[in-house]
Amino acid sequence: MSRVARVERATGETKVLVELDLDGTGTADVSTGVGFFDHMLGQIARHGAVDLRVQTVGDLEVDAHHTIEDTALALGAALAEALGDKKGLRRFGSALIPLDEVLVRAAVDLSGRPYVVHDEPPLAPTIGPVYPTSMTRHIWESLGHSARITLHVSVLRAARPGTRPDAHHVVEAQFKAFARALREAASPDPRFSDVVPSTKGVL
Repeated sequence: MSRVARVERATGETKVLVELDLDGTGTADVSTGVGFFDHMLGQIARHGAVDLRVQTVGDLEVDAHHTIEDTALALGAALAEALGDKKGLRRFGSALIPLDEVLVRAAVDLSGRPYVVHDEPPLAPTIGPVYPTSMTRHIWESLGHSARITLHVSVLRAARPGTRPDAHHVVEAQFKAFARALREAASPDPRFSDVVPSTKGVL
């Protein structure tokens, strides 16, 4: 069964197109106008083995908030669509990802119940010219609720003792960890190929 989705979201602030294939090869064609965010979406594609196309035009003359938020909402909706009824999937996935001095853990449950927990230390306010680090939590909340998943992302180690965290490393490790956890959760379970992974019979 093909696990693809196409979602378009248009508001007075943004216009977003997301296309994804959960059984892809990690290719990304991403343009949001926020360079670092594009880089992070590329991490989801590569490490999640998802083919991802994202085209967002937003009111960056205001700030990056609407562009990033609406893209995350559309991406979550596309994930929900592509996952379908979730028959035959592992449902749960987790990853422990190092990035030099940073260590991040992510856990995903394709539960159908949106719940997001995010633990991150204080970081420099921006990465690059546009990306506000305060948006990282908002990305996980927007994506998680729109995808209807349970998501925990925790920064276990952010810096060497006595040094300040490198915000780029801290955020990038989170996206890589999420991608790997999602990849595991969305992968087929060969022992239960036609069964919804829940005693309820539905997710």
